[in-house]
Amino acid sequence: MRNQNLKSIQSSFYIFKLSSIILLAAINPVAAEAIKNHSDLGATTQIKESRDRVSTSARDLLSQEKKQGDWEIVRAEETFLDTETRRRRDAGRREREMYFPNSPVSQFPNQASVVDLKQNDLSGTAADLVAQGVTRVTGVQINQTESGLELVLETVAGSERLVPLILPEGNELVIDLLDATLAFSIRNGVTKLNPAPGINRITVNQADENSIRVRITGENQAPSAEVVPGGDDLVLSITPESTIAEQEPDEEIEVIATGEAEDDDYYVPDASTATRTETPLWDIPASVQVVPQEVIEDQGATNVREVVRNVAGVTFADSIGNRAERFNLRGFQAEQFLNGIREDTVFSNRTQQDLANIERVEVLKGPASVLFGRAEPSGIINFITKQPLLEPYYNLEFTAGNFDFYRPSLDISGPLTDNKKLAYRLNVAYENAGSFRDFIDTERIFVAPVLAWQISPDTEFTAEFSYLNDNRPIDRGLVVLSDDEVADVPLSRTFTNGEDIEYEQTKVSLYFDHRFNSTLSLRSAFRYTDLNEISTDETDVEPIELLDDRFLTLQQFGTDGDTENSETYTFQTDLTAEFNTGSIQHKVLLGLEYAEVDNTFFSEVRDAGVVDIFDFDVDDIVIGDEVEFVFDGASDISSFGIYLQDQVTLLENLKLVVGGRFDTYTEESSFLGEVTEAEADAFSPRVGIVYQPIQPVSLYASYTRSFTPVGGTDVEGEPFDPQRGTGLEQGLKLG
Repeated sequence: MRNQNLKSIQSSFYIFKLSSIILLAAINPVAAEAIKNHSDLGATTQIKESRDRVSTSARDLLSQEKKQGDWEIVRAEETFLDTETRRRRDAGRREREMYFPNSPVSQFPNQASVVDLKQNDLSGTAADLVAQGVTRVTGVQINQTESGLELVLETVAGSERLVPLILPEGNELVIDLLDATLAFSIRNGVTKLNPAPGINRITVNQADENSIRVRITGENQAPSAEVVPGGDDLVLSITPESTIAEQEPDEEIEVIATGEAEDDDYYVPDASTATRTETPLWDIPASVQVVPQEVIEDQGATNVREVVRNVAGVTFADSIGNRAERFNLRGFQAEQFLNGIREDTVFSNRTQQDLANIERVEVLKGPASVLFGRAEPSGIINFITKQPLLEPYYNLEFTAGNFDFYRPSLDISGPLTDNKKLAYRLNVAYENAGSFRDFIDTERIFVAPVLAWQISPDTEFTAEFSYLNDNRPIDRGLVVLSDDEVADVPLSRTFTNGEDIEYEQTKVSLYFDHRFNSTLSLRSAFRYTDLNEISTDETDVEPIELLDDRFLTLQQFGTDGDTENSETYTFQTDLTAEFNTGSIQHKVLLGLEYAEVDNTFFSEVRDAGVVDIFDFDVDDIVIGDEVEFVFDGASDISSFGIYLQDQVTLLENLKLVVGGRFDTYTEESSFLGEVTEAEADAFSPRVGIVYQPIQPVSLYASYTRSFTPVGGTDVEGEPFDPQRGTGLEQGLKLG
């Protein structure tokens, strides 16, 4: 078991719109001087300082320049604004004048005014105008109302008030929020399908560095909205156009902005793991914990072990000889999933999960077979991957630590077309590390591109690819004597020759999302995984048996070529319908899943000698020429599951989740010509209820069952019954 205990120093490089800076410098020498004076804004070894210095863009350089020629810089910047941006910005200034007549923006409505004021030596430089202060949106809530919906944009306490600029475009209502940015926890944006009758979709995304764009799509025409300031909050309500006639003429329409604490970036309000739908954690009758991207980055985590330390009840179990990572949760092994698709640590993920393309980690505690099929009763760990961004994003990081650990990584994203219908994201990482254990060196290369295509407002297609090449030797850990005590040998001592086993892992994932109408949507996913374990006849020397608490027999497992190959095919499809029966709201999920695994393995076993554990030298390992045994076999596994779930809102503060899944499982294995078969099927139900007596309190209770097939047969040749687990849980969530 490896324990690097890294004292990591992480350096982050943020690369932004260099082309705009260069053009700006060409237009005006003052801008060039500003760039020169700030050219040292690059790398820093302090993680928090790197994140706080979010941008070194042309706008930031302009805001830092407080010397002669400020108005020239503003005028140079003005030339980069396209007609649409300038129109929205000017309209936004007019909006500010209505609500904040004493704001500096209202005093400087256009470029000419800026020039005149500067020339008359009035206070308020161009830098002050550019650096108006950016309000950070830390959370987005969408609530249904009788007339439509209510959009809540949560902001940091004491921030400037958000002022929306509202313009209809076709059947969409476009709301621009100037001088605003999304917090790190929601930097990929927020999307809500069918939030209310007559409204098909709501998206909240970062439009550029200092503005947010909200798009609200109506079924047939653009919804309507009004803005009324009230106290420190900005309140906005959205109403489908078709229902306007039913309202009172002077009815208020409200968007709410509330103050939240600075550390709310660590809080993620929604998760999909427990229900396969985007559901507030508050409304889930189960214990779900989310580790968001900001926690992972602030922690400087380089492996999953470091991430799950943030989750109570999750402990590292073993590494299968320094290969994959397995974890225990509530006393059982926690199955691992990637975007809701199983990641077997034997057949599809034989080595450590790389974090380069992981956006967040969701941990569901308790039986999860109702939606995920075969799994232990403890729960699951679900990794959510990073998705393409609609604005250019560039991030270069370098992490270094003890035992010769170093890891550079690259994360870039942005649109590929002018209309932003096609976007990409690319994550690349290289890792090279030693260990406190002798002869244990590792090296890995990871590449993960993603392509997202917005085919239409109702249809999206995403293709993910990842390639991992990982080289590491087998390390079985410490030697335990017959009295169950660890042998008194150095912790660094390993009984291996340090020769690497190579792992090649290729994954292709395809996702298709389509909204039929305001109540019905479809999501389908397909994944193909190819895993190869490659060795030579010099690799994989392992301890076998301890003799007389001193002498250890060794064997070598390997061959020239592929030792093992696994191909995994998984198909999932979910159909979600949202509707009301009277005053009761339903969100019904109907899904099916089919998976198939084809696995073959071959290895030759040779004697590698006997060594003294108290007086060991790597030269004592002598691999024999004669093959003593051959591992030769295969296994074919297929599984099918169909599931149904209904999330019922009985009252605003009383919610019910009812569901069930039926699974079938078959496995045919062969070893040295002997064939065994196993079959199992099971029904896994779930019933859960959530009651929220007051806003910060959520009480829940649930009943769930798990399903785990068991391989092999009994003495009569009959397959074993599957293992079943039952979970009864009551809990309290405090906000």
